[in-house]
Amino acid sequence: MRRILTAGLLLSSLILPAAANASTPTDDATVSTPVRKSTGVTTPVLLDSPVLSLPQDLSMNLMPANAQVELSLTVDEKGLPQNVKVVKSFNPFVDASVIDTVNQMRFRPGTLDNRPTPIDLNLIINVTR
Repeated sequence: MRRILTAGLLLSSLILPAAANASTPTDDATVSTPVRKSTGVTTPVLLDSPVLSLPQDLSMNLMPANAQVELSLTVDEKGLPQNVKVVKSFNPFVDASVIDTVNQMRFRPGTLDNRPTPIDLNLIINVTR
C-alpha cells in the first residue's frame, strides 16, 4: 500500500504542472503569426534640389540675414515630395516660393525592410540673402 501511495505522489507531481500548462489560454495571434526580423528603416536622401528663387517684389532690406521656413512633408515610394505644408512661416511670399522649390526636389526614397516606403519628414529651409 505504501508503494501505491508513493507512486501516486510521484506521478501527481508530474501531472499537476502538465495540467496547469494545458489550461493556460493561448493567444491565436502569437501562435499563427511568424516572427519577422526587420532590417530597419532608412531615411530619404536628397538627390536633386533646384535653386530657390524669391519674388522680385520682395524687399531684401526687410528680410533678415537668415530666415527659416519649417515644412512638413511626405516623401513617397518614388522619392517625390507629397503633402508639403508650412509648419513655421516666415513670410507668405517666401513660403510660397519655398513650397514650389521643395515640390521640385527629388529624393532617394526611404525604405522599410529594404522596400521603398513613404516617410514623413520635417524640413527646415534656411533662406539667406
